[in-house]
Amino acid sequence: MKESKSDDRKKIREYLKEDARLVYPVIETGTGFYITLSVLLSFILLALYAFFTQIYYGLGVTGMNRPSYWGIYIVNFVFFIGISHAGTLISAILRVCNAEWRRPITRSAEVITVMVISFGAINVIIDMGRPDRLLNIFSHGRFQSPLLWDVCSITTYLIASTIYLYIPMIPDIAILRDILPERMKLRRFFYRVLALGYRDTGKQRHLLEKIISILAVVVIPIAISVHTVISWIFAMTIQPMWHSTIFGPYFVVGAIYSGIAAIMIAMTIIRKAYHLEDYLKPVHYNNLALILLAMTCLWFYFTFAEYLTAFYGNEPHEMDVFWMKFSGAYWPHFWGMVLCCFVIPFIILARKATRTITGINIASVAILIGMWLERYIIIAPTLANPRMPIPRGTYIPTWVEWSIFLGVLSGFILTYLLFTKLFPIISIWEIKEGRECSVKETSKRVESYLPD
Repeated sequence: MKESKSDDRKKIREYLKEDARLVYPVIETGTGFYITLSVLLSFILLALYAFFTQIYYGLGVTGMNRPSYWGIYIVNFVFFIGISHAGTLISAILRVCNAEWRRPITRSAEVITVMVISFGAINVIIDMGRPDRLLNIFSHGRFQSPLLWDVCSITTYLIASTIYLYIPMIPDIAILRDILPERMKLRRFFYRVLALGYRDTGKQRHLLEKIISILAVVVIPIAISVHTVISWIFAMTIQPMWHSTIFGPYFVVGAIYSGIAAIMIAMTIIRKAYHLEDYLKPVHYNNLALILLAMTCLWFYFTFAEYLTAFYGNEPHEMDVFWMKFSGAYWPHFWGMVLCCFVIPFIILARKATRTITGINIASVAILIGMWLERYIIIAPTLANPRMPIPRGTYIPTWVEWSIFLGVLSGFILTYLLFTKLFPIISIWEIKEGRECSVKETSKRVESYLPD
């Protein structure tokens, strides 16, 4: 076994040279993988138990009793769909701008997009209580409803993002098809099918890059439209502090903000687990951190504008929600959001001395916590203070909701982990192309200094 593994590495090094390390995680599996797999599966089993408990006893086992008809499930839906935006947007925008430093991070970002969309949509099905009624969307759906707009936009986004992830992977899949040992017959067949006969000829490479360029332009407006439509689920109602014209851009900014933070954390995990320090360098963290700093300021601007407008308007029902957030039952959530989304990341990211990999990761974790809290305080306080004269209360999630949340999060991490065991998480052909472009650029600069 040791000899075969040694032979595999030798063959890969001969074929890929300095980039062989990018393929090792695909063909080799350590003890840490199985430990992580076991932990994640245990959380998923707990979530399944909680879900079947909910199916058997009904939504009464959750905290979504009168007047709160939405809770953690919809919070998670908005949160997960938001995270998905940065993957595509960052990758697509950086491709369009031809930013060379993007090459090691594009695929890890694009994978987050596809995985998170799927698990975000699952939360809606769980929230329905009767999953079989999902079919009513197709048989009785009315396009006057923003809910149906949401279904259409997310479906379109999922299809576009999956294609945008798959097309740039074809050259790497072809590499795996060619270098995997003969004993891995099933996987070789799997890669042979997905490679679509790609041989990396000049004509194929030109066509591939042209398709990627077109997809990068197309996917940007789709991504922006998706979270705008999600915001309209709230803004198209007359509920206090939901009926706002600022919700569209506010949700898009928040989505990109949380998405970049998720990319940072994913980068750190795969960098450490697969020893990719030579590819995911401090410069990548610093560049993304500067973008994250800009989004921190944008988030604060939109949040300040939203609450200042509500306070100035002084509409009674809106002020009930306003003060419930600032000093009422939900004050820990609100001020925790401000602390995690603005104070902590701004202090860390604004100073070069603290803008280290460790500091950036601390800021990223804080941002994800803060953005989840933001979704929570958008939904829960408003539903606890309806305009109608009905009994009011405070939404408190139960163990069923927390267990399902943990299971969905574990499911996302598990699928991301499995992806890294099937495909290189850093694009081999893009890294190689970037290296060649760098050599050519250096040669041109040297030639420009030489006398005629």
